[in-house]
Amino acid sequence: MKIPSHLFKKEQLAVSVGLTLLPFNAVAGLLPLLFASLSPWFFHGKKLASLPLAKVWAALTLWFLLTTITAHDRGEALLGLANFVPYFIVFLAFSQVICQFKQLNNLAWLLTANTVVLIIFGFGQIYGDWATPNWLAAIGTNLVAGGRPEGRMSSLLMYANLFSAWLLMVFPLSLGLLIQCIRRWHFTAPSNRLNPPPLVWALLVACILEAIALVLTGSRSAWGIGLLIGIAYAIYLSWYWLVALAGGATAMVLWASFGPFGKEPLRQIVPKYFWGRLSDELYPDRYTTALRSTQWQFSWDMFLDQPIFGQGLRNFTPLYQAAMNVWIGHPHNLVLMLLGETGLIGTGLMLGAVGFILAQGMMLLINLSRCSGFRRQSQHLLLLSYGIAFAALCLYNLFDVTIFDMRNNVLGWIFLAAIAGVSQRYGAKLAQGNPAKLEVPG
Repeated sequence: MKIPSHLFKKEQLAVSVGLTLLPFNAVAGLLPLLFASLSPWFFHGKKLASLPLAKVWAALTLWFLLTTITAHDRGEALLGLANFVPYFIVFLAFSQVICQFKQLNNLAWLLTANTVVLIIFGFGQIYGDWATPNWLAAIGTNLVAGGRPEGRMSSLLMYANLFSAWLLMVFPLSLGLLIQCIRRWHFTAPSNRLNPPPLVWALLVACILEAIALVLTGSRSAWGIGLLIGIAYAIYLSWYWLVALAGGATAMVLWASFGPFGKEPLRQIVPKYFWGRLSDELYPDRYTTALRSTQWQFSWDMFLDQPIFGQGLRNFTPLYQAAMNVWIGHPHNLVLMLLGETGLIGTGLMLGAVGFILAQGMMLLINLSRCSGFRRQSQHLLLLSYGIAFAALCLYNLFDVTIFDMRNNVLGWIFLAAIAGVSQRYGAKLAQGNPAKLEVPG
């Protein structure tokens, strides 16, 4: 049963306030987000608990508790529940709070704006040695001069890779807003196409800054995924010339990095920052235990050793440290981590639930694509942008794990809840079998 969205005005405002503060201070952002997620449970708990996905998350919670009992280190497994179970509760609440296209649009603008501020801080830390005073660092607002690690933009997040994950989620939203604003400009002022309004210029600058920041994070997986995001929008706009150009540039960089012959002339053209990072020649002294391939193999061996229950949440780190005599926080692949720590059933439930939500979103996306009119096209583009943003996060988690960072984890679950919310709100309309008559207000 869908709860009317007008009952959540305060919670919707709290989400906006929380996401405004979240990247700058996790604790300050968490407080309004906690209100927005717990208030619906206080007033509409029975309805939330009756949602179909509530049963899936409950089953997954029970399974995680069972794997805690059989875990190698039960204490670590209990701590690991905090990275999942609270977010199941948050998801169910936010899928009711965030369920209108106008909310998705407002959140996209908000995230674009505060991410530009994050990028300004990032440029300051890299080129101006900006750093927050100790008292700000003590309360969770920490800007490290030079970046963390040194030379890589991390802004106010704990590490450059975490900032790159944040950028990958916001970059598609900014591109979507830019395309939407250009379309609105052409739609409302067809005779004035040579004089873009200020919003178009502002969004263009924001997108360029986000792309530059992605490069400066030094994350190779973020570079690749960022390129895929650009290609996805180029295909959406039928700019196949840009796809060909991106493919050619990518081939050149890859050949300069890994080519078996003839790569030296290309290395005179391609900046060393790219081919040196991709080929690992910038860091030639890395130990085997620090390689992702080693960590992935170890996670797979954990799964083969306990394929049903896994070794328990957060148990990769102590087991890897005991075997390799080195501390690694996670195996840099979320799927392999889930397989090794929660077994096949836990991983299947998690991937199945997320896949079901994305399938619902895809159905709505397909039906919106069959509708005519500027408003429907804008809604289609907005939902597509959120889908690309969440897909980018999923791809990134094949090469890293972001769930241990509260900011990225919260934002990822909010995106998933938003996709579920709009899909559930308008899902009944799809059953009518005539997408042209689909009514999607707000």
